[in-house]
Amino acid sequence: MKAEDFMLPCPIKKFFGIDCFGCGTQRAIVMVFEGRFAEAFHMFPAVYTVLLFFMVVILNFIDTKRNYSNLLIFLAITNAIIMVISYFYKHLFLNIH
Repeated sequence: MKAEDFMLPCPIKKFFGIDCFGCGTQRAIVMVFEGRFAEAFHMFPAVYTVLLFFMVVILNFIDTKRNYSNLLIFLAITNAIIMVISYFYKHLFLNIH
């Protein structure tokens, strides 16, 4: 069995036939753990900031003495910006027929 066998399908892509802003996240994370860093970035450019975001979320639960809310907000906004820019770049410039 491969990790791809356990991935959740994207409901937006399934029902509407178009990619969402997060399409490719699961595959990109698997690629990072397999050591295929460049391929992961090409699959989903926000993969590294998403992983950093989740590490800070875990750190927030472990280290309760410090306040990580400003860092989490910054990382969330950064992720959103990267996801929107890469989505429109992929659909406007790479899917030219």
